[in-house]
Amino acid sequence: MSTENPAGDVRKGEELDIAAIDAVLKDNVSGLEGTPEVKQFSSGASNLTYALTYPNRSLVLRRPPFGTRPKSGHDMHREYRIITALKPVYPAVPNSVFYTDDESIIGAEFYVMDRVDGHMIISWPKDWSEQTASTLCENFFQKLVDLHQVDYKAIGLEDFGKPEGYVDRQIGGWNRRFEKAWTEDVEKFEDVREWLEANKPSVENTPGILHGDYRIDNCILNKDDPTKIDALLDWEICALGDPLMDLGNTLSYWIEKDDPPMMQLMVRQPSNAPGMMTRQDILKFYSDRTGADVSDFRFYYVYGIWRLAVIIQQIYYRYYHGQTDNPRFKPFGQMVNALGQLSRIKIDTGEI
Repeated sequence: MSTENPAGDVRKGEELDIAAIDAVLKDNVSGLEGTPEVKQFSSGASNLTYALTYPNRSLVLRRPPFGTRPKSGHDMHREYRIITALKPVYPAVPNSVFYTDDESIIGAEFYVMDRVDGHMIISWPKDWSEQTASTLCENFFQKLVDLHQVDYKAIGLEDFGKPEGYVDRQIGGWNRRFEKAWTEDVEKFEDVREWLEANKPSVENTPGILHGDYRIDNCILNKDDPTKIDALLDWEICALGDPLMDLGNTLSYWIEKDDPPMMQLMVRQPSNAPGMMTRQDILKFYSDRTGADVSDFRFYYVYGIWRLAVIIQQIYYRYYHGQTDNPRFKPFGQMVNALGQLSRIKIDTGEI
């Protein structure tokens, strides 16, 4: 287990034209010296993330994946704009540096930000205490509360999206994306999709900024105090809308130590470490600090699980059709089937 933010060799087929990038950056960013060393972060199954290390400055570049991409996804300007707008009022984002939509440079739009040094936690270090876990967990969810309470109009994001009707668009949109990305080795789960359509809440909550992929392993933790969060990464699917949809997404990733084996296979962050809150604890924490009514959370939780299944299916579709040969994606079809089955269980039991 590493508590660093690792970057290794660039994967085959995902190389960058570093000479072209270096030239455009030096035309637009003052003070860069020398030639950057280029590495690629192993995380990031969707948008691709690279470390550009100059002798005097460490940067990170984000670009869409190679191959067929959904038209509404992988919007680099959206990521760049949200972190730029948030930085003055929500410091836990990287500092934005440069964006371009000129695809002639590397074949896609991209943006660059300053690299944030710190810890990136996937599994829990054995020498960290239960109290450390508890403090990190509370700070993590407080950051989500703080994000949802940012006045997006006051920071110039009133036109960032259409919060009204967000729930309806999400359910319809993710169901359509699943249809387009479906492969024959994955079940269709018509019953899950129909349940979500039929059980949308009649009234949406007051809209806020939604991260869309809020997980501990998307955070950079402070180098000296790893219970503090210095930066939140991966704003690829951020939006304006009902905050409980964002919380549902986060809880779909939140695996507890007593969850069944099907769920334990999906652990991607130390949510099951001693000292971490349970999903019910999190709902109470969130409600106490926001006033949100979370008494009937089943719809939001099932939505989070199903949306995760669709995201994984979209990635698997590229692997299935030979658009990427990354071996990490080989079992993704099985993961989609497992998440679909989990959605059914949660619909039947109502358990969070």
